[in-house]
Amino acid sequence: MRKSTLEITVGLFVITGLAALLVLAIKVSGLTDIYSGDTGYHVTADFTNIGGLKPRARVSLAGVPVGRVIAIDLDKENFVAHVTMIIREDMYTIPDDSQASILTAGLLGDNYIGLTPGFSDRMLSEGGHIAVEDTSSAVILEQLISKFVSGKASE
Repeated sequence: MRKSTLEITVGLFVITGLAALLVLAIKVSGLTDIYSGDTGYHVTADFTNIGGLKPRARVSLAGVPVGRVIAIDLDKENFVAHVTMIIREDMYTIPDDSQASILTAGLLGDNYIGLTPGFSDRMLSEGGHIAVEDTSSAVILEQLISKFVSGKASE
């Protein structure tokens, strides 16, 4: 009787450990940290270099997740990356002169889009666009290192 109780306790401990590991893996992957709804309005932005930005990347405003990237395409006329984002419906207060930057979460973290609000009275709505002049591309670590090595870091 004592042996079966011990086996049941060890089995429950193993199952609990596996469940905790699964929850940890989901949290670390970032699948629960971003806006996952399909409702909202679509906004596009053009970037000269997106670095490692991927679909489903977070879009944040003042550090608060407000949407996600749903598509990345190449504009074949201007040779810029055309990023489509979905912004939550309750976030209709983003001015249309806002700026978008590709940022990195930590030193080796994932890339995401950070929005910096402008001061316009008009707001971004369905089909809104942020032009390439109002975007900041991703910082590519390899390019930064090569500039530093070649002595052109001040440029």
